[in-house]
Amino acid sequence: MIRIMTMKDYDEVYALWKKIRGFGIRSIDDSREGVERFLKRNPTTSVVAVEDGRIVGSILCGHDGRRGCFYHVCVDAAYRRQGIGKAMVVASMEALKEEQINKVCLIAFTRNDVGNAFWNTIGWTRRLDLNYYDFTLNEENITAFNEQ
Repeated sequence: MIRIMTMKDYDEVYALWKKIRGFGIRSIDDSREGVERFLKRNPTTSVVAVEDGRIVGSILCGHDGRRGCFYHVCVDAAYRRQGIGKAMVVASMEALKEEQINKVCLIAFTRNDVGNAFWNTIGWTRRLDLNYYDFTLNEENITAFNEQ
């Protein structure tokens, strides 16, 4: 069963994230407070998959009013290759469409072979024409940036 993720799911989802190889978990963004902030801003687009009475998959999905983005897409290894990941992706895409979002992106670590194989298999296009840049917002980094 695929359903909307709520904060009641946090502990079980976080435990699932910790089990997944190739995943990057951030102390602030993926903390209880960080996920709560994310879900408050995006209350209908993140989903979990429940099988045998427990959460076996999840997607954090949100948008900025223009483009959706998937974060932390995962399925417990024991439940893979059963269509759960694809069903979660469709549920989140349908939720984005309800909010008039017409494009969705995601980031997968290059070393995440399982994840990259999944996205390629279900028809997503790997972009080679873009570079992804990241900047961590903390006082030290902002000060150093400002002084350059």
